[in-house]
Amino acid sequence: MELKDIEKLAELARIEMSQEEKEKILGEMDSILGFIDQIQKADVNITEREAGDIRNIMREDENPHESGKYTEDILREVPKTREGYIEVKKIL
Repeated sequence: MELKDIEKLAELARIEMSQEEKEKILGEMDSILGFIDQIQKADVNITEREAGDIRNIMREDENPHESGKYTEDILREVPKTREGYIEVKKIL
């Protein structure tokens, strides 16, 4: 990997990086890619017995609030709304 590759990745990710940051990432890239290689080689064919019995450890929501209860409060706090939705800048 070369410095131009880091610059292209930063451009694609829309991240501004100083020359020092680019050089630092370039130095760390081999270890990052090595770690990704280890992850790709990991055995993910775990049987149910090995994985354990617990699947969903999240508690049930016992007292959910009614749908739309806070919508008006939230919409009053945002800079722009349109037809009951929060309006944000198009990024694509």
